[in-house]
Amino acid sequence: MATHTTSLEDYQAMSAAAASGVIGRYSTSFSFATRLLPQPLRTDIRNLYSVVRIADEIVDGTAAAAGLSQEQIAARLEEFERDTYAAMESGFSTNPMLQAFADTARQCHIPREHMTAFYASMRADITAREFSKQELAAYIYGSAEVIGLMCVAIFLRNHVVSPQERSILDAGAQALGAAFQKINFLRDYAEDTSLLGRSYFAAWGKRLDEQQKQLLVEDIRQDLHTAYATIPLLPFSSRSAVLAAYYFFATLTDKVDQTSVAVLEQQRVRVSNPEKMRLIAQAVRQAAVMGKK
Repeated sequence: MATHTTSLEDYQAMSAAAASGVIGRYSTSFSFATRLLPQPLRTDIRNLYSVVRIADEIVDGTAAAAGLSQEQIAARLEEFERDTYAAMESGFSTNPMLQAFADTARQCHIPREHMTAFYASMRADITAREFSKQELAAYIYGSAEVIGLMCVAIFLRNHVVSPQERSILDAGAQALGAAFQKINFLRDYAEDTSLLGRSYFAAWGKRLDEQQKQLLVEDIRQDLHTAYATIPLLPFSSRSAVLAAYYFFATLTDKVDQTSVAVLEQQRVRVSNPEKMRLIAQAVRQAAVMGKK
């Protein structure tokens, strides 16, 4: 018997398909990790990635490369933020990425306050600047930790956990998000300083040196340790994907640790695709023996 879909279902399917292309284009690490997720979690995470990636592209040089001034970039980000909230409230947007995300946000009960914190961090990236310790903590929360919180909301779709377990999972997600962002600061050091004029390291010193790098690597490893301890509490359906992402960035941290600041000033450190395949297999094996099935 033929199955008939509504116009909204067709539009949502198109939007989700468009959103899935964003993660495939911009992040092999997260694209590989999401393949370990069952549906609808895979689509939900890709929907989330698409909207935060587009916002990031607005402030990270793409709009400037198209000739937009700082004032125009700020206006475009404000417009995109406003449209995000409207889509979350109404369940409809003429922007397929926002349509896809709005469906996920409504299905998974993602609060507007998380996106508000995210956009505050995106605004901080519009102008070249140095960050104080307080500013950097707020920036990391909005640009990375709330992404972890939204991922937890997605992973717990159709799952009930105690308030205590939810608090532990949220803390782990924030720690993992913070670790990801800090290692990205080191990985992208050359681009951030030479092309975008940003200094996320003013909290540690005016210029990154070997001692400051080592302190940051130790901080990242502590965040990774905190996050890893909470992964067994995740539903089995999402555990291997989170483990894969964890392994990717733990390996990247090791590579950065072994790379001098002089080299980081010139090039990006990467985890190769063959290494990622090995780490994915490791994640699948480990997920099967930790936590509840």
